Amino acid sequence: MKVHLYSLFFLSAFVFNLTAQVSADQTENKSEDHKAIKAVLQNYFDGWLTGDTTLVGSAMHSTCNLKFVRDGKIMRRDRTNYLSGFKPRPRLPNAEGRILSIDITRTAAEAKIELETEYRLFTDYFNLLKEGDRWYITDKVSTSVAK
Repeated sequence: MKVHLYSLFFLSAFVFNLTAQVSADQTENKSEDHKAIKAVLQNYFDGWLTGDTTLVGSAMHSTCNLKFVRDGKIMRRDRTNYLSGFKPRPRLPNAEGRILSIDITRTAAEAKIELETEYRLFTDYFNLLKEGDRWYITDKVSTSVAK
């Protein structure tokens, strides 16, 4: 009986140690992914606020779509159409981008952000996917309100 208890104890300790190591590895990976996603979102903010299509475009996967409601109807723009609406300009005054949340599950993530300008508050929900070692915005759902 003692042999079985000792075996059970050592097996439990081994499983606990293995689980703790896996959890630590996942936490470290999640932290790196969190930093990488924040960098992608910062490129999006910087590009959006200055009309820099290179920066905005670098954050978005080539298959990215934007969806929003206009006149009560759901509208969709592909990445190319969306980027064509930007023109280089000085950084918008009294404007900023904020990350409200990031949720990561392996190679998929979602982020909620706000872009606030002098006249509008935009709230965007991004779906992101990790391709290789790089994160991309793959879909964007957006809403805005006049201030």
